[in-house]
Amino acid sequence: MVKGRDDFVIALRSAFFKKKDKQKFSLISLIILSIVIIILSNLNFKPIQLVKLGINEVIYRSSYISSIPENKIKEVTSKFKSHLELYENHQSKLIQIENSNEIKVLNNILITENKRLRELIDESINSEEIFARVIIDRESPYLKSIVLNRGSKDNVKIGMAIMDRNYLVGQIIEVNYSNSRALLLSDLNSKIPVIIQPPFLQAVASGTGKNYGIIEYTKDEYKENQIEKEAVVYTSGLGGIFKPGIPVGKITNNSEQLTFFSDFGQLSFVKIVEFKIGEDQ
Repeated sequence: MVKGRDDFVIALRSAFFKKKDKQKFSLISLIILSIVIIILSNLNFKPIQLVKLGINEVIYRSSYISSIPENKIKEVTSKFKSHLELYENHQSKLIQIENSNEIKVLNNILITENKRLRELIDESINSEEIFARVIIDRESPYLKSIVLNRGSKDNVKIGMAIMDRNYLVGQIIEVNYSNSRALLLSDLNSKIPVIIQPPFLQAVASGTGKNYGIIEYTKDEYKENQIEKEAVVYTSGLGGIFKPGIPVGKITNNSEQLTFFSDFGQLSFVKIVEFKIGEDQ
């Protein structure tokens, strides 16, 4: 009904601007048609309702039919994109599998080489390990030591190494029947021969009575060498007490301060290890 009224207003406005006979006739026809449409739209005649329903049905069906190709295109496009994503994921998985296989092969090679090198290094060194628990942690400005729950009854001997995982932390200095005492590397009296890598420098690692050590070079010419930003300190094996290659700590920024790998204040369980030099495995 609103639409019919709008048409009537448009026709009425056109009448004031159009003055020719034909235009007047068109104006009268539009006015009559508009009046008829307005009247019919306000009456609930069944034929008019059927016509409206038919027009709506045609419009709806046409819209549905015209939307079918568009929906099909969207469906095909979605499936194609899904297929591409599936293919890309498959290729990515294949690459990951290939890389993992290469990594496994490389790891096996490295493990084999490491085992062979270990055999070459340790071919004359035999080690026996005793697991012990730290029962007393003695800390003072003059003494850095720990008491362990293993003694002579467990075959613990003076001079045996104390290990925290794979790191050297000290040495047995006193043995009783059921317990023993170990001097930590941080003690002022601790001095062990070490190697700094890189570069390959022989030195002595000394305790400071604090949570770090200090590197003392055994030769004056070593002081002229520049150490890289970070170097690892290992036991050198000199003196026959410790086997070579045990990690001790690291030094950074050309400093002589040695940062130990192990936190001596947090030791709970350690290994007591004896290295027998010159014996067969």
